[in-house]
Amino acid sequence: MAGVLDGVRVLDFGRYIAGPWCAALLGDMGAEVIRIEKTAGSEDRYLMPLTPGGEGGQFLQMGRNKRGMTLDPMTDEGRVIVRELVATADVVVANLPPQGLAAMGLDYESLRAVKPDIILTTVTAYGTGGPASDRVGFDGIAQAQSGAMHLSGPADQPMKSVAPFADFGTATLSAFGTMAALMHRARTGEGQHVEASLLGTALSFMNGNLIEQAVNAPDRVGTENRSQHAGPGDTFATRDGWVLVQCVGDPLFRRWCRLMGEEALIDDARFADDQARGDNGEALSRRMAAWCGQRTTAEVLEALDAARIPAGRVLSPQQVLEDEHVRAMRFFRSIEWPGIDTPIPVSDTPVRFSSLESGVRTRAPRLGEHTGEILTSLGYDRQRIAALREQGIV
Repeated sequence: MAGVLDGVRVLDFGRYIAGPWCAALLGDMGAEVIRIEKTAGSEDRYLMPLTPGGEGGQFLQMGRNKRGMTLDPMTDEGRVIVRELVATADVVVANLPPQGLAAMGLDYESLRAVKPDIILTTVTAYGTGGPASDRVGFDGIAQAQSGAMHLSGPADQPMKSVAPFADFGTATLSAFGTMAALMHRARTGEGQHVEASLLGTALSFMNGNLIEQAVNAPDRVGTENRSQHAGPGDTFATRDGWVLVQCVGDPLFRRWCRLMGEEALIDDARFADDQARGDNGEALSRRMAAWCGQRTTAEVLEALDAARIPAGRVLSPQQVLEDEHVRAMRFFRSIEWPGIDTPIPVSDTPVRFSSLESGVRTRAPRLGEHTGEILTSLGYDRQRIAALREQGIV
């Protein structure tokens, strides 16, 4: 069965997460994705090195379902190859500054001159059109400038999420925008420049908090893991670990009160609604902490599950890999890599369909693994490919 994007060719000039994960998601849906990187390998290939060649965990995730080629697009012949590739493509993905795109001939006008209906999907840190547009940045900068870090951690120490949500969120929205552009092109024949930014994504994720600040100006600060808008919602130490508990809404709060033997709290004005429980959440967290501290994690979760109160064990990365539910759901695909004895757990497409084909099919490419075959498909013979390699162009 073919994927929904079967026949769509994507050129992935992305780096790190926002561009490469967008392209990976398109590949999961059946697109042919060609990852194009520096002749020595791009920096993101080597983060968290694991393989004999130095490929890292992030690249092994981002590079699935892609063919790989190396290319120096800053050379005259390299730019010629870029144009030849673009002529065969449907989508170009790049999370590079506008100046870099223009220098490589990857800006929208240059691409349209080669292929009028091309779709260019770009990601920048700040978006285009504002005073910070030319600045560079990573996920953490977006977290910092969206208000998210200010409201995480304790009041006197901003805290960044280790999970790069601005990067992954931007990549996912970019894939969403790219598929919308493909639908538009199918109807009208018109190409599109799809733009996303790390800061725009982070602000979207934080919008509810920013709306509250604009209307009520509570000037909130971080309360570590304790919820400021409902309760009890916090992390709690058990006799042998930690759990996170989240009560949101009156029915859950009533069930929690009964479980605690604290029915009187149901009519306590301090806990009359979610916001009141968030405002007075410290008292609720103290009560819950005392209850959890007398029990094992298994006992806590069993009681909370029986009461239908959302809770989960705080797991280490190793515990995640060993988790019974994670394994049963097959959230990861085991991928073989040359020279590594241990199968690599690569996250499968995080969306499932009743009949559409999607998911991880192939491992990430080794450096320049498919350069020869891609150039051959463009009409290059062995001698010319060898000359390009000797000159360091591919």
